Amino acid sequence: MGTALVYHEDMTAARLLWDDPECEIECPERLTIALERLRQRGLEQRCLRLAAREASEEELGLVHSPEYVALLRGTQALGTGELQALSGQYDAIYFHPSTFHCARLAAGAALQLVDAVLTGAVQNGLALVRPPGHHSQRAAANGFCVFNNVAIAAKHAKQKHGLHRILIVDWDIHHGQGIQYIFEDDPSVLYFSWHRYEHGRFWPYLQESDTDAVGQGQGCGFTVNLPWNQVGMGNADYVAAFLHVLLPLAFEFDPELVLVAAGFDSAVGDPEGQMQATPECFAHLTQLLQVLACGRVCAVLEGGYHLESLSQSVCMMVQALLGDPPLPLSGPMEPHRSALESIQSVRAAQAPHWMSLQQQDAAPVLSPSTRSPEGSISPLLPGGPEFKAPVVQTEAQAVVALSSLLDQLRLYPTPPLRTAVALTELDAALVLPPDVLHWERSAPQKEMQAWARPHEALAQDKSFNALGKVLYLLDSILDGQVSSGIAATPAPAAAATLDVAIQRGLSHRAQRLLCVAVGQLDRPLDLADDGRTLWLNIRGKEAAALSMFHVSTPLPGTTGGFLSYILALVLPLAYGFQPNLVLVALGPAHGLQAPQAALLAALLRVPAGGRVLVLVEEVSWAEWRCCGVTSGERPVTLCFHLCPWPRNPHPSLQGSWSRHCVERAPPAWAPSPGPPQRTCRPWSICEGSWGHSGKCCRWPLLKGCDPVTWRRLGWTSQNGHRDPAPRAGVNRPRTGRPRQCPEAGPASTRRPESPLACADGRPCSPRPGSKQLSESLTPPS
Repeated sequence: MGTALVYHEDMTAARLLWDDPECEIECPERLTIALERLRQRGLEQRCLRLAAREASEEELGLVHSPEYVALLRGTQALGTGELQALSGQYDAIYFHPSTFHCARLAAGAALQLVDAVLTGAVQNGLALVRPPGHHSQRAAANGFCVFNNVAIAAKHAKQKHGLHRILIVDWDIHHGQGIQYIFEDDPSVLYFSWHRYEHGRFWPYLQESDTDAVGQGQGCGFTVNLPWNQVGMGNADYVAAFLHVLLPLAFEFDPELVLVAAGFDSAVGDPEGQMQATPECFAHLTQLLQVLACGRVCAVLEGGYHLESLSQSVCMMVQALLGDPPLPLSGPMEPHRSALESIQSVRAAQAPHWMSLQQQDAAPVLSPSTRSPEGSISPLLPGGPEFKAPVVQTEAQAVVALSSLLDQLRLYPTPPLRTAVALTELDAALVLPPDVLHWERSAPQKEMQAWARPHEALAQDKSFNALGKVLYLLDSILDGQVSSGIAATPAPAAAATLDVAIQRGLSHRAQRLLCVAVGQLDRPLDLADDGRTLWLNIRGKEAAALSMFHVSTPLPGTTGGFLSYILALVLPLAYGFQPNLVLVALGPAHGLQAPQAALLAALLRVPAGGRVLVLVEEVSWAEWRCCGVTSGERPVTLCFHLCPWPRNPHPSLQGSWSRHCVERAPPAWAPSPGPPQRTCRPWSICEGSWGHSGKCCRWPLLKGCDPVTWRRLGWTSQNGHRDPAPRAGVNRPRTGRPRQCPEAGPASTRRPESPLACADGRPCSPRPGSKQLSESLTPPS
């Protein structure tokens, strides 16, 4: 199975016919330049190209009212003046005689992609579409969006393919309130959105965009909003949001399909977002999502208005969908303080609904609302850089970032072969997946003898021969011939083989090496603590940070604990260390089930740019043959083997969860009170260098995790104190795009179903764009 690219040139037909500075950024060049860049990189040729079809009116009716569809159908016969008048009744919308056709193609492209993935024709794909859709509501166009493409695709997947659990990830910089309204009471759809919010002072100015909007009725807990209250969020902030919020919930939810509302106005240089995430970040996010739903990921283009940044980000995402190793992330991997506050706020709001966020120990929480910067003082998490002013010169920063990306593409070419395995003679009859190569070559005899001489365990012929294959495979990974690999080692020689692999990697191109040793494997005594290696031992006697680059923890006793361990500790350490190579060694008594080990290796591929070598005892090979350990695919369905947190789904979904995942305790979906509000010292992870006792955490991405994780490692906080709440950044509303009714107040924007009235039925007057309304939205000084 491959990757689908769904597109139709007719979607470039709709364009702005009158002068409107607000709407001119949504232009046909958004698609043409992105497609041109895909062709230049040779990515379109590697995809299965599908021509989009028009969605039928019956399919549009899964989400939209018949009256609204009929209204849009009528725009095909309107003149320019009539189109402009109709467009003025909606918020940031322009209509063209081809809009109805283009919007039906956009929705149909999403449907076609979902059908191709769920029927097994392809593994994943991207629908390159316009107009976007995630703001569109049942009876109203909104924010450049006409039909809600992702919502229609989700409804279609449920109705036609019988899915019960769908994850929607919306990383557009604007809140997709249209998707939220459609599914807010539906427990079969988990909707996650991060968005620029600025304490309610950025479009769409909705209270429902804040963290405490978690859904309604049966869908309570299935809406997850992560508001960014400052501009300038970058790679570290986005990765921290995935590791500490989205992925824990996603593993617990165990989706059957992942839909991505892929808006790239959250990338560097975009005038709407003013964020700093570079295009390669979206490759990392995409590959983190690919371990869910057996790799069934369907991405649908939403926003993105800086043409170069948009096109580069689209290329990065398609490369990730194709399975190419992602480029290393640029810049410091330290989340901003404002991002950490948002992460902690959403974790506190969602904790009553998800076992993966509930802590065994009582821990301080931040103020549950981020809405009122002028309100009570809330504690800040120390350690992250603080914004002093809105980001400026984003165009120049974008040019630098995108230029650096092109340099990286030349430095890190895609290996011709993705995965190779080095098997022993006894395992040669094993049937391997078609895209995995059996690596039979071995290092030169003299080189093998030189490396084996200091180790008695490598003197035996069997261990010696296995070492030669490991060395050759390791060199192939570091030379770029192979992306990743798996090698079998005899149990008595596991520690010696790992020691040789570390020394060989450090002497051959690996500047930073992360070693994850599982089981009874001790850290080599002669391994220098010079910052080139990070040793993480799983199945230690107790959790301890023995030095800056030596961490030891026991193996969590439950599968849910193991997943929390990976997301809250292993991956943050890996992203903070930014290794060139990862060695995963399963030694004697490692205690991991094959799916657990496969998931660990698959997730570590992402921060390591795909360069992962897994050393497995030969007796474990039979368990690994069905696990796509290093190919980037999700090993097996989580529900049977990797049920993360035993959880009783809502009664309406009981049949869709495996019985192995249902516990007999009180149902986790039942409403429960939120965490108690206490006045206490905020937990923190101290900033400076490691102290003499090695008790201070220097790994920035750990700052977003729960206090229990670092507390068990022996890391302590310094003097806690309360800092004043961050000063709200000054928002510059887009001209002509006011988002609320001045008479009814912000709450009246709850659910506008009519273009001429607010949700409470009162007419919106004065007209959008008036001076009076603009002044009513001006933040207080």
